Amino acid sequence: MKTIFAKSAPDWTTLLEHTKQVVIATKKFAQYAGYDECIAANGAILHDLGKSHNFFQDRLLGKANKKRIFRHEISSLFFLSIFPTEQWDKLIEMVIGHHKSVRNDGSGLGLLDLEETEDYVDFHLGKWEEWSRYIIPILNEFDISEGNIPTREQAIRNLNFTINYCEKVSRERGYSKWRGILMGGDHFASAQLSETEKKIKNLFKNANLNFYNRQSPMYPLSQIDTKSVKKHTLVLAPTGAGKTDFLLRRCKGRIFYTLPFQASINAMYKRLGYELEKENPDIDLRVLHSSSQIIKRKEDDDTSLQGLFGSSVTVLTPHQLATIVFGLKGFETVLIDTKDCDIILDEVHTYSGISQSLVIKLIEILKMNNCRIHVGTATMPSVLYNKIKEILGNENVLEVALPKIKLEEFNRHIIHKIDSFDSIWNIVDSAIEKKYKILIVLNKVKTAQSVFTQIKECYPNINSLLLHSRFKRVDRNEKERSLIGVNEEGESLGNFNTGHDACIVVSTQVVEVSLDISFDMMFTQAAPLDALIQRFGRINRKRTKETIGKYKDIYVIAPPNNEKDAKPYDMKIINRSYEVLNHNNLLSESDLQEKIDSVFTELNMLSIEEHSIFKSDGSITIDKLTHSKESVLMKLLEIDSVVCITESDISKYREGSLNERMMLEIPASYYSVKDLDQLEKGNKPFIIPDLAYDSEFGLEMQKIKTEKLNVKHFFL
Repeated sequence: MKTIFAKSAPDWTTLLEHTKQVVIATKKFAQYAGYDECIAANGAILHDLGKSHNFFQDRLLGKANKKRIFRHEISSLFFLSIFPTEQWDKLIEMVIGHHKSVRNDGSGLGLLDLEETEDYVDFHLGKWEEWSRYIIPILNEFDISEGNIPTREQAIRNLNFTINYCEKVSRERGYSKWRGILMGGDHFASAQLSETEKKIKNLFKNANLNFYNRQSPMYPLSQIDTKSVKKHTLVLAPTGAGKTDFLLRRCKGRIFYTLPFQASINAMYKRLGYELEKENPDIDLRVLHSSSQIIKRKEDDDTSLQGLFGSSVTVLTPHQLATIVFGLKGFETVLIDTKDCDIILDEVHTYSGISQSLVIKLIEILKMNNCRIHVGTATMPSVLYNKIKEILGNENVLEVALPKIKLEEFNRHIIHKIDSFDSIWNIVDSAIEKKYKILIVLNKVKTAQSVFTQIKECYPNINSLLLHSRFKRVDRNEKERSLIGVNEEGESLGNFNTGHDACIVVSTQVVEVSLDISFDMMFTQAAPLDALIQRFGRINRKRTKETIGKYKDIYVIAPPNNEKDAKPYDMKIINRSYEVLNHNNLLSESDLQEKIDSVFTELNMLSIEEHSIFKSDGSITIDKLTHSKESVLMKLLEIDSVVCITESDISKYREGSLNERMMLEIPASYYSVKDLDQLEKGNKPFIIPDLAYDSEFGLEMQKIKTEKLNVKHFFL
């Protein structure tokens, strides 16, 4: 019998091998979730049988019309009657929706979308009597009699049953857990291939967290008992008080640890790896964000597991969990994977606007999903704190905060207000003479680039660095490593953060969270108070007995006079934040709550609530076996970010691996590059002229002009 493939190059996985792998993964997921493993296995056996169709096989070999619509899920369900009738409903939910919404799919290729085409039944049947026999090796593998293969008439009845069922169910509000089980199993097996059986043995294990029982008087939260019958946690404490350890000590199961920014996620991923590895030599620790596939703690890290179910600990952004809020593709799998787990929402104070509303909605849904939710924050508006406590239930929340006497030990900064950047240079001169490490934080990339140019001109002999979001990933990774001043083994490089000479770092908001640096002086543009406090946390960060009571200077530049210059922030919030800072005075940790509450006085949940599929009243507004389009999330969060590459990197990008391509990509605003050509490879990057990018300055938007592109590169 001819060899039947499930996947083309480079793997050329046979349908038999792929089916076996999906059965293994799907049964494991079902076992964890408490679902019937026999039904799960049957769904996995059935899900890709339609790939044995002559047309699909010819298309894999490049012999068929690529524009002709063929959905293997439809052809798979011709075989429905091979399995017990009482399982049909669940099997249909597993198979027909494991790639597409059954109705109103974004591609228009859902079962009920295609039903309107006249010949789709005959076309998907094709030479039924011939290709339906190709599944015999699969049936033999799972001890199913080949005599159960349906006749052509039975196959049509099976599809009609499927259509009628989907017509009915897709008009019901809710979601299918069985669909989620198969999507998870298929995704896992497709990523792991022949390694599937080996990899699943390490899934769904709780990490040994004994490391975090360490105690030190320097970290007051380490001396507070975490034992409590209360399910959830709210910790309000300054940076350096031991929040991370405390939140982890509160965990009992598998952990999803969320942080708001990519840099903070990468840092936490590496930190947890170093801390957990000794007592968890085989720990399944993962990192998940838009470019996580290129992040490794060590050379042999397995990035293929990222985005799959079953991790012991995953560090990620709330946007990765947002799939369950908006009902995006795969949300059922995420709901099953996170059920009953510990969710840590760290640095909640760094969220603002719609993102903050997203976090609140996530808390509501995760509580419904029986998760244990642990929130850590240095500064949170009371209106937000009380809303979170209300959602979790006052009686269910362990609240932890440091007393005033302890808070005063975390006073670290003297705040000075200055009118403009023009008045900083004498102060910088004096600081350099004292060998200070100076951090300058600006709100826009263009402003940061302009100031860095001045720094290079005025202080050519001083070690300096520019950091923002618009660098090639390979360059940004190197800059962050240089700034932190340690190598992959944690050894000092004697550079910037770990150096002893004067240096100047100019940065945007990317420096705010979890970059473990401790500088001596800061100049910063005015920003929302919560963002400012995070920036301040990069100055005088290291606490020892000797540093308590020692203060460092921070200079805050007055807000702009118009809304345009205030972007990306709300001008009213910036002005309020600037007003509550006392000039030439110590910033007292015990006074911060009052200041925060005077700046942030209200919450806006309307946009998230409108588009969430889970409503606050407990109702669900999505149709079963469907999912929403990704564009809903992008629009709500005002995400217009795309990627671009330089013209001289075109060949490298075309020929490179996934990781090599991602390292060449530069994040950019869609509207700044939308008129440029795009490469039809990978993430479809826009092509920018070489002169618009510099490894020291990053992407310079004002230099992007289509007429400056060297057209010869497009023919390489």
